[in-house]
Amino acid sequence: MKIEGRLLQGTFIERLNRFLGKVEVAGNDQFCYIPNPGRMIELLQFGVGVYLKEEQASARRTGYDLIFVKQSHLTSIDSRVPNRLVEEAIPLGLLPEFSGYDLANAEYTYGDSRFDFLLSCRDLRMLLEVKSCTLVRGGRALFPDAPTQRGQRHLRTFMSALEQGFDAAILFVVQRADAESFSPNDETDPEFGAALREAASRGVKVYAYDCRVTLEEISFMNRVPIIL
Repeated sequence: MKIEGRLLQGTFIERLNRFLGKVEVAGNDQFCYIPNPGRMIELLQFGVGVYLKEEQASARRTGYDLIFVKQSHLTSIDSRVPNRLVEEAIPLGLLPEFSGYDLANAEYTYGDSRFDFLLSCRDLRMLLEVKSCTLVRGGRALFPDAPTQRGQRHLRTFMSALEQGFDAAILFVVQRADAESFSPNDETDPEFGAALREAASRGVKVYAYDCRVTLEEISFMNRVPIIL
C-alpha cells in the first residue's frame, strides 16, 4: 500500500482524547487526528518522534492525521490500514491462507456482528475479521491493548457461524516489523484471550502477519507464529 500525500515530521506532546493529539512541528503546536482508538501507551509517549499526513477535507477539525511513530523502528498506527492491505493482497494472491477466495463483500453482517469481509470460493464462504495490532513486547505482538467487547462478540459469532457451514478466520495485522510471535494480551483482556483459544479449538483459523513499514509504503512481510 503506497503512502500518498505530504508527510511532516514532528514530536508528540500529548493525547487530548481518543482521537485528538497535539504534536510539535517545526516549533509550532499542531492538533492532529489519531486514527486508532487503542491505548497505545507504549507508543504515544511525550517526546517520541511521529509523522503526520496532511489532510485538507473541509469537514475535518484538524489538518493532519498521525500515522507513524518512530522509535527504534517505524510503526503504523492507522487502524484503517490493515483492511486496505487485505483488500489489495487477496486479489493478488499475496496471502496464501486465502488462496482461491474472492472478496465477496466488505462490512458483512452475520448474526449480531459485522465482519470486515465475506470471502467466497465456489460454494465455500468464509467470514474474515481483520485486527490492527501495534503493541509488541519482547518480540511478541499482543492484542488487544484495551479491553474489547466487540472482539469477544466477533469470536462468539464465529463459533456460531461454523455450525452453519461457514469458514471463519481472524487475521491480526502487526503494523511493524519486529514481531517474532503473536499472543492474546491476557493481562489487558483475559476474556478475549479465553474466547480466542476456544474459537481456535472449534475451528476458527487464527493468523498473524507483521509488516514492512516505510514512509513510502506498507506491505505484508512474514506470517508470525501464533502462541495461544
